[in-house]
Amino acid sequence: MRHLLLALPFALLPLAVAQAAHDHDHDHHDAHGSLDKHEHGVAALNVALDGQTLELGLESPAMNIVGFEHAANSDAARAKVAAARAQLEQPLALFALPPEAGCTVAGQELESPLFGNDGHDHDHDEHEHSDIDAEYRLTCAQPEQLKTLDLSAFFKQFPGTLKLNVQLIGPNGQKGAELTPANPRLGF
Repeated sequence: MRHLLLALPFALLPLAVAQAAHDHDHDHHDAHGSLDKHEHGVAALNVALDGQTLELGLESPAMNIVGFEHAANSDAARAKVAAARAQLEQPLALFALPPEAGCTVAGQELESPLFGNDGHDHDHDEHEHSDIDAEYRLTCAQPEQLKTLDLSAFFKQFPGTLKLNVQLIGPNGQKGAELTPANPRLGF
């Protein structure tokens, strides 16, 4: 499931290097010296279409999705995590695709320390910056009908997300876009 999404960062490496140099110049508030990019309100979405397979990979600070990053230590916090997970388990509701494309969910994987399944060892610094990662594999009967990806529902469900940096590889090549609640659509 990850082959296309894993190739995406390498295809966009020149852009990432330029952005990293820019970020390094402006990232003086990280007291922990973390190497990971973690900005509240901002998430990344990688989209790759290969034949009838559409893969989506979301990386977001937990703050954008549930409103906090610490372990869920109350009933209310556990309920928020459970509700967010249930919403993330409905990718066709969050990532609107043209119905005529006939896309169905073929597989998905959600990972986060908040879900208790990320498989990583954590020290105290990492607990302060929890992420939520979601990977989806869709099969589309008519992939040529994939003209747009509409993230209006995603922004509505997760209002803590103010910006989605989207990288797309599709039949027309690769492109990047910055989507916001006011500009939630991307053309293939």
